[in-house]
Amino acid sequence: MAFNVGISEILVLQTKRFKKLFFVYIANMEDVLLNNIKIIFNSAELVYDSKDYTSATILYFKTLFVALDLIIFNKNKFTPKDHTERFRILQRDFPNYYSILDKYFPIYQTTYSTMIDKGTCKEIRENVIKIIKKNFRISI
Repeated sequence: MAFNVGISEILVLQTKRFKKLFFVYIANMEDVLLNNIKIIFNSAELVYDSKDYTSATILYFKTLFVALDLIIFNKNKFTPKDHTERFRILQRDFPNYYSILDKYFPIYQTTYSTMIDKGTCKEIRENVIKIIKKNFRISI
């Protein structure tokens, strides 16, 4: 199995006591995030097919958050702890993704109190698919 981690990055994160722990964390984080993208997206598709567009939208957003976290992880070797940190990092390092998330995040926030229609859900879905296909070699 090949890892996208350079030896200098591993050495920076290593300590005498936790060499293997940090290496395992870095090596597995990308795999975990990729797997989460697939699983959550597949769940979103099932819910979308059942015509529950509000729940599907929530799951598409969760897929988007994980995809963005993986993009951040691949550059910075850590994932954001919350939405605020994710926005800050995206604004600084990935302004194109920041503008997408900034545009659509209010829709995510409304899922707590309103119903999402099929058209809105489909728009979110299409953007998530674009981001995944552009950045990752996984089948969804």
